[in-house]
Amino acid sequence: MSQAKTIASQLPHITRYLLILGVITFISLLFPNSLQFHFQFERGQSWRYDDLLAPFDFAVKKTDEEMQAALAQLQSEFPPYYEMNLDIVKAQQKSFAEAFRQQLLLVKGDSQFREVNAAPDRYLNYGLQFLERLYEQGIIELNAAHKNQGKDFVINCLRGNVAQEQTLEYFLTTDKAKARISDSLPYSRLQEPEFLFSLLENTITPNVRYNAELTARFLDDALSKIPDTRGMVRKGDTLVMRGNIITDETYQKLISLKEQYEQRITGGASGRLVFVGYLLLTLLIVGIFAIYLWMFAPAVFRKHKELIFILIWPTLYSYLVYVVENADSLSAYMIPFCIAPIIIKTFYNNQLAFFTHVTIILLASFLSSLGYEFTVLQLLAGIVVVLSNIDTRNWSRFFLSLIYLFMTLAVAFLGLSLIQEGTFSQITWSVYVWIFINVFLTMLAYPLIPLLERLFGYISPITLMELSDMNRPLLRELAIKAPGTLQHSLQVGNLAEAAARRVGADTLLVKTAALYHDLGKTIHPEYFIENQSGSNPHNDIPFLDSAQRIIEHVTEGVQIAKKHRLPNILIDFIRTHHGTTRVEYFYRKYLEINPEQPVDESLFRYPGPKPRSKEEAIVMLADSIEAACKSLKNPTETQINDMIDKITNGKIANGQLEDSRLTFRELEICKKEFKKLMKSVHHARIEYPEERKVQ
Repeated sequence: MSQAKTIASQLPHITRYLLILGVITFISLLFPNSLQFHFQFERGQSWRYDDLLAPFDFAVKKTDEEMQAALAQLQSEFPPYYEMNLDIVKAQQKSFAEAFRQQLLLVKGDSQFREVNAAPDRYLNYGLQFLERLYEQGIIELNAAHKNQGKDFVINCLRGNVAQEQTLEYFLTTDKAKARISDSLPYSRLQEPEFLFSLLENTITPNVRYNAELTARFLDDALSKIPDTRGMVRKGDTLVMRGNIITDETYQKLISLKEQYEQRITGGASGRLVFVGYLLLTLLIVGIFAIYLWMFAPAVFRKHKELIFILIWPTLYSYLVYVVENADSLSAYMIPFCIAPIIIKTFYNNQLAFFTHVTIILLASFLSSLGYEFTVLQLLAGIVVVLSNIDTRNWSRFFLSLIYLFMTLAVAFLGLSLIQEGTFSQITWSVYVWIFINVFLTMLAYPLIPLLERLFGYISPITLMELSDMNRPLLRELAIKAPGTLQHSLQVGNLAEAAARRVGADTLLVKTAALYHDLGKTIHPEYFIENQSGSNPHNDIPFLDSAQRIIEHVTEGVQIAKKHRLPNILIDFIRTHHGTTRVEYFYRKYLEINPEQPVDESLFRYPGPKPRSKEEAIVMLADSIEAACKSLKNPTETQINDMIDKITNGKIANGQLEDSRLTFRELEICKKEFKKLMKSVHHARIEYPEERKVQ
């Protein structure tokens, strides 16, 4: 049983580490399994490494211009495919024979065509043979693209399954075929050849036609066989020497070596070792990030939901880079990496936002083929986002920060390009389009913030601003039912906001939380002194019941807040603004009238818990101090200071601040701010020393 309990207690830790391991494995699988060429080089720049010798024999790839020229030449010289229809001759002979018989019936007995009537078979056979000779040579119908070609233009003529190259001069056109009829019949030894003239002429139709599908298929096959290399580099040959300028020819050799170098290692044992290398790097980067979370953001590391939220970002961006790298028409420069630090700093702090951004960029740099320039630009972008203090509550400041971001990326890319190219003409200006898209897409951070805060239970400045609107239903109801409580809440909000600003806590959160911390007083507002204008209902009930009515405003406030779906973080302020303190007044009154009876002290204590953050501790102190100082009649500065010290020391003595992250130094700063503001609120008079009598 104890072993099962031990396993159950360790289960959250196990799932946490499994989650981190799953992220590492997923990202590692996105990396290529080929070896990366470890030299960075650009055309026109000097070679900054040691002399480079060819590690193996390899062919030099042709440039894009050379390949385009070769393709264009082949396309211009490639003989198109025409196909001879072998069935047309039989069909046309049959048509000729039918027309011959009909014409013969018309001239039967006609003295003009005596020989035709006497020997029709001779004329019929001549016509059939004449057609066969014409179609055997081929009557061609030229494609529109070939009509202007000369007689020496070569085509491939497909007869059955045999293709043969022939010039256009060899074939007959329809006009040439008809002209041959006119030229040949008079020399045919027929006494009445004119009888066949119109019959043959009407039977002429092309039997050689262009075959686009066949041409495209054979052209593609021929294009694919064009060699993409020229010349060889032998093992041991010097490719480039240290300090030499990388010429176009050298650049092409280096590009060829890089491609062959990476292909040779792909797959097999070497490919697996490359994967192991990437896995180790990912393990190192994500592992260091996890250690950072464990040491400096334990609240994030210990809560599965918050850990998932943080780990989503490196996982998501790694996959985005993988997708973009495998899309020919896209660039990794367009990916809005700055969305992550903007959102994380909104929910957490600048330090966590920047560390997460660095982790994302390091992983993305291994996945991207853009080189160190990509890494430099994205790291600079993250620094600008953190330093510019982007405020999602203010559209003007938000847009201004995006302008700063664009200017930083633009100037940085220009500087890097000038270092590499040394001239404006060689700069890849199209990258600025991707940078603009990057900054434009960064605006998605604004709608993502409310979506993510609902999915993960966070609260953003945007939501806090909405909740602090005095026209919200709950605040209107508080103003109507418990106007004194509302005024008290406003004063607590002012006190808490001022103190939070001095110690670097979330000012908007404490101010909004202060508005809702006494929400439960709307159920029985008359039991709280700030809402009383006549008799005190506590005079008519026992002290224990009075204590319970006072304590209930916490539990009832939580129920109201849940009913109206207030964020959990605000509900925590309602729970903790009295911590586990006693309702001291009614507790002591109860002891006075029951001195001999045992007292269950828990009946006079708030349910808690104690404050667990700086903000919750500040609201607790501000609430108690505002209420206590209000009870003073015409207080002096000394009385106010003493009261604030007394309340603060009482909270410390009762252990109410021990779970908060408020340091003693910060507590002293808060006390000074409370004293300054309460003195201003109560217009505390100055205590003048008594005037000494003149002797």
